[in-house]
Amino acid sequence: MTPRFEEIDWRPTPMGEISLRRRRDPGTGEDIHEVKLGDDFLMSSLFTAGEIALARLGLAKLSASEGEGEGEGKGEDDGKGEWDVVVGGLGLGYTAAAALDDPRVRSLTVVEALGEVIGWHEKHLVPLGARLTADPRCRLVQGDFFALAADPAGFDPAAPGRRFDAVLLDIDHAPDHVLHPRHAALYQPDGLRRLAQHLRPGGVFALWSNDPPEEHFTTTLRSVFPDAEAHIVTFDNPLRGGTSTNTVYVAADAG
Repeated sequence: MTPRFEEIDWRPTPMGEISLRRRRDPGTGEDIHEVKLGDDFLMSSLFTAGEIALARLGLAKLSASEGEGEGEGKGEDDGKGEWDVVVGGLGLGYTAAAALDDPRVRSLTVVEALGEVIGWHEKHLVPLGARLTADPRCRLVQGDFFALAADPAGFDPAAPGRRFDAVLLDIDHAPDHVLHPRHAALYQPDGLRRLAQHLRPGGVFALWSNDPPEEHFTTTLRSVFPDAEAHIVTFDNPLRGGTSTNTVYVAADAG
């Protein structure tokens, strides 16, 4: 039996003090893992519906886009139905794991700024760590997602200029509620255009947000991507009672 509360790891980082905690739910007896950055709760294994929906909605849109463009090749090195995907932000790993659930994902590159978070997975300190690090399709890369998105070299340090079928982003709380001021540029038209250059034709960009859909951001997405929409994800909230919502924005590049 684990203790009712345990701080598994605590580290100072350039973004502030980050901690991984585990507590036992008195109602279910299950262990809940939580991550805090300073005084800010970043994520909890109690609430994963939005993170999972980010992968599922993004890849569903990619599948639909491929169907519309059937017969158009993606490149000589691509097998039909095989996708190369980027996840921005590792966290507790739920978006990455949901992406790997789809057998059409050939490779998954997870970009995480904090080596401490990658270490939690490599040391199996979090529930999905063993699974992600054992899957040969999955590679955990330490890097600044926002800097890489703006760089023509892109997300794969081993293959500069490599393009991907989907980019799934879960780092900031929302486009208007960022963890660091330098992140804000990505959510503007120029930042989104630079990110879109890393997508193959027909590729998909999907973004998790903790806030309700913001029409102005959907409009910004549509200024860069021909097809963009906001999905509301509803889930039970045992802490507050009733239900809560996240938003997943999904945008598709021209095929």
